[in-house]
Amino acid sequence: MAKSATGTATTETRGDPARRGRLLRLATTWSVATAAVLIGVKTAASVYTGSVSMVASLVDSLMDALASLVNFFAVRFALAPPDEEHRFGHGKAEALAGVAQAAFIAGSAAFLALQAFDRLLQPRALENVGAGLAVMAFSIAATLLLLAVQRHVIRQTGSVAIRADSLHYVTDLLANFGVIVALLAASGGFPRADGLFALLVAAWILWSAWQIGVSAVQTLLDRELPEQDQVRILDIARAHPEVEGAHDLRTRQAGAVRFIQLHLELRPDMPLLRAHAIADQVSAELRQVFPGADVIIHQDPAGLPEADREPWRRGDQPAPAE
Repeated sequence: MAKSATGTATTETRGDPARRGRLLRLATTWSVATAAVLIGVKTAASVYTGSVSMVASLVDSLMDALASLVNFFAVRFALAPPDEEHRFGHGKAEALAGVAQAAFIAGSAAFLALQAFDRLLQPRALENVGAGLAVMAFSIAATLLLLAVQRHVIRQTGSVAIRADSLHYVTDLLANFGVIVALLAASGGFPRADGLFALLVAAWILWSAWQIGVSAVQTLLDRELPEQDQVRILDIARAHPEVEGAHDLRTRQAGAVRFIQLHLELRPDMPLLRAHAIADQVSAELRQVFPGADVIIHQDPAGLPEADREPWRRGDQPAPAE
């Protein structure tokens, strides 16, 4: 199965919205179910062991569940087709879900930090460490299974929301390994190890929240596609034998849909019908490489001075009516 130019989603899946939708629903359902199971077992382990690191892991799972629920509904909304009020579709719902995830995760980090400082100041012996270790081993196995599902879906769809969800489950995985170390250290005569590790987990979670938030906000601000994609787009446009140049490329992405706008430079004496046909050919070639992309092409006469291409950008003339 061929990969797209971004390397994050296969061409077959990008061109099959129904299959992409099934994969995204599968990933979000697995995520919610896994979080619910982990909350149950970690709650019991927290009561049995009295470990603040275990409580930290439990709180992290609670935040995961909230974030996964946001993803669950946001992804389904993002998959809705364009309508009269949302002509560009609903894909940015995925980025909004990422912002919500970042807020949830940052909140959990603050709570964990408070708990960790309290345990550092007032360390205490742990109980039933064996039960806690068993729960963490189960949590690691469940998280690894979920990450495998998510990574498969990310490779197939390139979903921003699933990538954000996967990122904080990676932090969970590292945190779970750390809790095991903390439990062993605390039971071995280092009681402050429990609180110290919980503080480290809080810092790691906060960093993850920052990464997720920045990525989501960049999508909401219509950040350009990666530079290699922009170069590929211009190469495709300029490769047509009757195209003399291409300029004013603008790109963005909302959900699974990439939006591509550019100007083609064509012979000034070319008939409009032929110019239209060439634009259609270039659009088709772009969609082969970027399946599902929304492509808009404007035709310019070759040799037109750059300052005269769009005079309204200088403020000399009003912009054309939409």
